[in-house]
Amino acid sequence: MFPTEHRLGDTVDDFCVKCKRPTNHNIVSLVGTNPAKVRCCTCYSDHDFLNMIAPPPKPRKAVG
Repeated sequence: MFPTEHRLGDTVDDFCVKCKRPTNHNIVSLVGTNPAKVRCCTCYSDHDFLNMIAPPPKPRKAVG
């Protein structure tokens, strides 16, 4: 059974905005018992916890 409360340093799965794929992350900040900021274990970038939801793609500018 998995624990329901997260602690600093715990490993969670999340979508990495730099790697652009789901990877393991360490929790670096909490709000209550929910992760607020995480650090990717692959590229070591910090970002907000996205709960495995990929951010929407940026709109591309039309050329010409």
